Amino acid sequence: KQGEEEVASHHEAAFPIAVVASGVWERHPQVGELILAHLHRKCPYSVPHYPPMTEGTSLEEYQRILGYRVDDSGVEGQDSFLKRMSGMIRLYAAIIQLRWPYGAKPGPGPHGLNHGWRWLAQMLNMEPLADVTATLLFDFLEVCGHALMKQYQGQFWKLLMFIHEQYFPRIQVITSAGQMGSVMRLKQFLEGSLRSRQISPPKGYLTSEFWRY
Repeated sequence: KQGEEEVASHHEAAFPIAVVASGVWERHPQVGELILAHLHRKCPYSVPHYPPMTEGTSLEEYQRILGYRVDDSGVEGQDSFLKRMSGMIRLYAAIIQLRWPYGAKPGPGPHGLNHGWRWLAQMLNMEPLADVTATLLFDFLEVCGHALMKQYQGQFWKLLMFIHEQYFPRIQVITSAGQMGSVMRLKQFLEGSLRSRQISPPKGYLTSEFWRY
């Protein structure tokens, strides 16, 4: 709920929420698994997974499975839907790179960056969806790109080059004129990162300086 409401409206909120979630997860692994399960249920793209429509499923129920809010007034608009999915993906991208700094265990957090690498690889193995894929790839890379760059170095740049040269054109093919905003944001991010060979920490990221106060 924090992801789809608070983070969706204030992107920087992802980091303090994520570091607390990571601390709870580390101390109580079963609670962490519940957090992840609820995230996957509300945002299947965090798996990532594009649920197919199965026989016997009504359109209304299928829209719910995809993550849309459906009530008596109908299905929520696409902008509202994408904003909520964006918030949850941003929260997930923050959780995998942060850990509670006062824990006793050394090493990575309970759900670390390797899950971010897996998420990216699985996304790129699926056919893109109009509007959704460009939006969520940009959100994920803006939040987690710096951490992935530091962790995977040359392999990460190869992956970013693959997205730019091979996967991004597939997104463009399925994108209509009214959906170009998310595509252009992703394009600018990819081109700027590859040109400078650098990704800055995301705005609001909790550095070690934060914990001194």
